[in-house]
Amino acid sequence: QVRLEESGGGSVQSGGSLRLSCAHSGFNANNYCMGWFRQAPGKGREGVATIFTDRTTNYADSVTGRFTISQDNEKNTLYLQMNTLKPEDTAMYYCAAVRSSSCSILYMTRIGPNFGYGGQGTQVTVSS
Repeated sequence: QVRLEESGGGSVQSGGSLRLSCAHSGFNANNYCMGWFRQAPGKGREGVATIFTDRTTNYADSVTGRFTISQDNEKNTLYLQMNTLKPEDTAMYYCAAVRSSSCSILYMTRIGPNFGYGGQGTQVTVSS
């Protein structure tokens, strides 16, 4: 059974940092496109970052240079280091996994009952 469990969210002031973690089990991450997406109240889902089996990473323009995605296969944990946080980063953050031969930020926006796997989310709140 596939499981993804996020942690590390919280409340910080603008300019602060947080590191999100996603402990996962039930699948071999080497065969998956792993990533993070977020959703703020009243807004659409936004793909944030992805990492593929060859360690290739992709980021949304809104977080490039501030966020870093990484994967520890020994610990079966996906991370998202978030620096220089802004109030517009406030959202629920979800980790996700898609079994695929390719990897795209767009996959993160499609996670649902018939596409990939997603966690329950962790809330990030950035105050100005």
